[in-house]
Formats: sequence, C-alpha cells, structure tokens
Amino acid sequence: MPKHLETEIIKLKKKMLSLTAVVEGTVQKAIRALERREPKMAREVIENDTEIDYAEVDIEEECLKILALHQPVAVDLRFIIAVLKINNEIERVGDLGVNIAERAVFLCSQPPIGVPFDFQEMSQKALWMLGTSLDALMRLDAGLARKVRASDDDVDEMNRVMYRQVAEAVRNHPEQVEMLLSYLSISRQLERIADNATNIAESVIYLLEGEIVRHKPTI
Repeated sequence: MPKHLETEIIKLKKKMLSLTAVVEGTVQKAIRALERREPKMAREVIENDTEIDYAEVDIEEECLKILALHQPVAVDLRFIIAVLKINNEIERVGDLGVNIAERAVFLCSQPPIGVPFDFQEMSQKALWMLGTSLDALMRLDAGLARKVRASDDDVDEMNRVMYRQVAEAVRNHPEQVEMLLSYLSISRQLERIADNATNIAESVIYLLEGEIVRHKPTI
C-alpha cells in the first residue's frame, strides 16, 4: 500500500471511531434522560443530531476523495466501499437515538406510570454490538463480526419480552396506552440499532470472505 494511501486510511479509521463514539453517547444519553426523567438532557440529544449528520457527510467525502486521488485496488478498495456503506448505518443509529430522546421528552411530561421498564440490558447489548461490529471492521476480523451477528437474536428476544410486558400493561391500564406505546417504541428503536450493527457485521464478513450472509441463519 502506498504511504499516502495508508495515511489516508488511518485518518478515515479515526473518523469512523470518533463518529461511532458520538453515536453511542447519543443513545446512552437518551436512555439516561428517560430513566432520570430529565427532558433537558433528551433535548440536548435532539439538538446535537446535526453534529452526527455533518460527521457522516465528512466521512463520505473523505472516502470519495481517497477513491479519486489514490484509486485503491483489491482489499483497500473493498475497505473504502465498506466504509461508505457502514457510515450510513452508523448515522441511522444516531437517528434512532434521537427517536428515543423524543419519546423521552414526551414521557417526562407525563406522570410516572406504575409499571417499571428497564432498558439498560437491551441498550447495553445493542451498543456492544455496534461498537464490536466496527471493531471487526478496523481489525478486519470476520470472527468478531460473526459474534455480533449471532447476538442479534438476544436483542430480538428482549424486544419480544418488552412487547408482552406492554401488552399486559395496556390491558391493566388502558388509560395509559399512549405512554405505554412510547415505551414499546423505545424498545423497537433499540432493536433496530441491533439490526444496524448486524448489517455492519454482515458487510465486514462480505468484505473479508466474499460471502453474502444476510439471509442465512446464524450458527
């Protein structure tokens, strides 16, 4: 790999890691705002979404610049193409964090309900998947990507459990249906974050092994 290209790819990796850290912080902050009933914190998440959008555009432009100036081939070309695709997945996670924050703002404006919902385990699992999928890209580690992909079923099951809890709560407290559906929406956003992480992991597997595993069962 030419020295200039290597330098540009290292810089690109740093930008990807930085964006992922910001996005992870967005989701964590949105969940904290919900748990602590702090609408100001939730609004900060919403207001900071522009930072993520700008970072996504910056990374996309960086990729296009590398393609135009250095004309990478083989593994370097596949890496840049993978980053272009994965960059979009990460930005979507930022949008999902904003969706959670918007639900948190609404729920903070309502009286507390008598049914406790704990999103800590689900959010931690989804964010672990996100961080690990990007780590798999940086390390070019297909095995790590497969671990992420295998974890998606765990988050799916957590979402199903939440659905059952909300359905039962709606039956017992029909007057709280709007608030309860907001909690269900938050669970769905976290499940979608896990899906985005899985998409990233599948892109890494294709990058490294040339195998499309998108519709194949996990082992």
